[in-house]
Amino acid sequence: MSNSKPINKQKMLEKLKASPAYDIAYKDLDFLGLEELRPVRLQLELLKPEMTFRQHKISSTIVVFGATRLVEHAEAARRVKEIEQRLRIEPDVKRLRAELAVARRILAKARYYDEAREFARLVSEDTQKRKGKHEYVIITGGGPGIMEAANRGAYDVNAKSIGLNITLPMEQEPNPYITPELCLQFHYFAIRKMHFLLRAKALVAFPGGFGTLDELFEALTLVQTRKVPQLPIVLFGEQYWKNLIDFEYLVAEGTIDAEDLKLFVYADKAEDAWNYIKYFFRAAENGKQDRANGVEEQEGLLADQVHQARERVKRVASVKSRPRRRQ
Repeated sequence: MSNSKPINKQKMLEKLKASPAYDIAYKDLDFLGLEELRPVRLQLELLKPEMTFRQHKISSTIVVFGATRLVEHAEAARRVKEIEQRLRIEPDVKRLRAELAVARRILAKARYYDEAREFARLVSEDTQKRKGKHEYVIITGGGPGIMEAANRGAYDVNAKSIGLNITLPMEQEPNPYITPELCLQFHYFAIRKMHFLLRAKALVAFPGGFGTLDELFEALTLVQTRKVPQLPIVLFGEQYWKNLIDFEYLVAEGTIDAEDLKLFVYADKAEDAWNYIKYFFRAAENGKQDRANGVEEQEGLLADQVHQARERVKRVASVKSRPRRRQ
């Protein structure tokens, strides 16, 4: 049967090509965003960072966590001054007085920004001298505060550093000190966490909030349950962490073992934290050498060696802090 309606083949083809169904599957973002495609998205988010790190020969990392709100001293002081000025205009506003108290406590912790920056500088300067392979590369969550400080410390000595950003409702921007080709963005927290620890040789947790606690306890649990090899975990800012978490109480209550307290150490200086990490791996290397020589390894040898290294760091720090006598 003939169709009297005129046919415009060109327009018909254009309509076909404009249909979402015609899009190639891997270029169709609406298709890739479907709930049924979540397994594919998870795989892509796992693969892209892994391939990026291999491409740039990132063989190991040191993870640095800490509060986004701990900024450098000048910025923290500016915020205190700003609230003080507002309070002079509105002295009876309770909210402003509470904000001022918090701002002053943030200012008191501004030194941690400097320490995180110095720690990353020391690590990067010591470990990224060899060409072709990148060991102990600083890796952070890519945001502001302590994360910015750590990426900045590596930037100060022209070293590579990694930032693993996450998409958040409050739109987190990456800090500018991350190596551009190693600045990655994630949608899934779980995959991001995996990449933090896949190459981690150590973890340093500065004072922080829920995010820092989440990552810290994830690492402690993985080491405690031996899902990952033992690695040095440093809690930076001893007084902060002891005020925040009573680990001894957990031991007394029987919810963790006394041995679990050896899974981490405290530090208050960047140099001490880095020295402890170096001593940890020297002790581990000595343990391997003993086994190679046929020496019977006693249970807990590595833990004892690490403890000795920690005590050595404390003694060195104590000697350095003593005032020198005049000659």
